Amino acid sequence: MKFKRVLLKLSGESLLGDKQFGIDHNRLSEYSKEIKELSDAGVEVAIVIGGGNIFRGIQEEDGAIDRVQGDYMGMLATMINSMALQSSLEALGVTTRLLSAIKMEQIAEPFIKRKATRHLEKGRVVIFGAGTGNPYFTTDTAAALRASEIGAEVMLKGTRVDGIYTADPEKDPTATKYETVGYQECIDKGLSVMDLTAFALCKENGLPIMVFDMDSGGNLLKVVKGDNIGTLVK
Repeated sequence: MKFKRVLLKLSGESLLGDKQFGIDHNRLSEYSKEIKELSDAGVEVAIVIGGGNIFRGIQEEDGAIDRVQGDYMGMLATMINSMALQSSLEALGVTTRLLSAIKMEQIAEPFIKRKATRHLEKGRVVIFGAGTGNPYFTTDTAAALRASEIGAEVMLKGTRVDGIYTADPEKDPTATKYETVGYQECIDKGLSVMDLTAFALCKENGLPIMVFDMDSGGNLLKVVKGDNIGTLVK
């Protein structure tokens, strides 16, 4: 294996599958099997998942919901997804721990860096819920933060496309794929992989980002083995 400890970032929308809202259990099961395969191979796996399939904090644009309140609602949505993923993994026999940035004693442990690291060392899959616990920060930023805190060797950003392109490949057929790209180039060219705060955190801490197609079976294990798929940001 090329990487021993990784943080996998999934979007909430990735759980939609063919649905318009909520969680597609077939997609959830597929992801869980891929994560189990990685854990069974001895890789220490941490996960951050978004909540966009349930609620997006930016939905308060019409002024009906305060921005801060909306962001906290989004954090609760990430906990719903995290609990669903935890349940799906445990159904496959994977030992997990769910850590929340907001106190929810009945359903999750509070996030403590040393505790999270110890869980990983014991071979447990660790899921980080509720983002950073603060409004105005995305789950991409939460993923960059947690990956840096636990000493992950790489942040794996699972998407619907097989890497970063010069333009949106779903809209521009002439778009070409990057094999490797620098943090600053992503920022300068506005390549919409993550938000600027997340990029800045990764750049500052020297955390490489691998962007790859999570929906193609077996890709997660291939990326961690070091196969040349996706785009590496470093």
